[in-house]
Amino acid sequence: MKYAAVLTAVAALATKAAAVGVQGTPEGFASSATGGGDATPVYPTTTDELVSYLGDDEARVIVLTKTFDFTGTEGTTTATGCAPWGTSSACQVAINQDDWCTNYEPDAPSTSVTYDNAGLLGITVTSNKSLIGEGSTGIIKGRGIRMVSGAENIIVQNIAITDINPKYVWGGDAITLDEADLVWIDHVTTARIGRQHYVLGTEADNRVSLTNNYIDGESDYSATCDGHHYWNVYLDGSSDKVTFKGNYLYKTSGRAPKVQDNTYLHIVNNYWDDNSGHAFEIGEGGYVLAEGNYFSDVDTVLETDTFEGALFSSSSSSSTCESYIGRACVANVNEGDLSGTSTTALEAFNGDTLATASTASTDPATSAGQGNL
Repeated sequence: MKYAAVLTAVAALATKAAAVGVQGTPEGFASSATGGGDATPVYPTTTDELVSYLGDDEARVIVLTKTFDFTGTEGTTTATGCAPWGTSSACQVAINQDDWCTNYEPDAPSTSVTYDNAGLLGITVTSNKSLIGEGSTGIIKGRGIRMVSGAENIIVQNIAITDINPKYVWGGDAITLDEADLVWIDHVTTARIGRQHYVLGTEADNRVSLTNNYIDGESDYSATCDGHHYWNVYLDGSSDKVTFKGNYLYKTSGRAPKVQDNTYLHIVNNYWDDNSGHAFEIGEGGYVLAEGNYFSDVDTVLETDTFEGALFSSSSSSSTCESYIGRACVANVNEGDLSGTSTTALEAFNGDTLATASTASTDPATSAGQGNL
């Protein structure tokens, strides 16, 4: 009987291991990402163990089944910062990182800041990793993740990243890519972040797919002092190719997204809900194909004063796209000033295998983010 019980336990563990893995397949530019592949799943139990698994040289499937709270793990710092956006308790204040306050906001009132050191720099994720949450239990609190310096073939799915110095600009980013390739981030929730929810830096991020993610901008502190987060998606690339599909952006007020410096962005079937400022900033070098998106209660869909890039976007189905991407483009809903007819933008995607597009809807409000696989 005892022997049979052991066999049953072993069988249960084997079944659990076999069942754990990435669900679905990536779409868009990072469609060939495999992450940790069929590596035997590992289940970290401490923050140190999680950092070790994410940063080692092994192909890994890393499964999160609890909250990994980095708050306080590296102590705090008290220093003098500044209040560029006002002194109301609803306003974010800024850490004087690299003399930012001194150089860019010299007239802003100074203020004392006390921030958590762990949040300033994300956990390094190296190549050939799958980072997966089980159900709605996999949470990284107080620190983000970063894929940099040649990291490639990474999948992050069904986790939440939360509470990274939300009161402080320069307090830390949730997800950072800089000189990475083949990265798929899917069904991830980010909430209460000090700086960017997503930032793709100035080095090339060759193929990236950001799909079905929930960017929760609701916060007690914001640069617009209204509970809507300003720093959301910053795509500052070097020949970056980014698929942004099926995401839900809630209570934002800016940089949702900001696109510039030779970034190619296919942004499709996303839902913006309650944006008190602007959604799109498209600077020089930004090539944007926007289709099948839905904008609800967005004050300004495109910041036209700073628009310098190339944009194709339409409120009606457009056959112009057929000779460039092999199909008609799908209409956006409530796109406002986002309407653009630049064939330069279409030419940028000529020959690429793009994500499919369907009729714009509000579905991402219930299907995006952790726990909605």
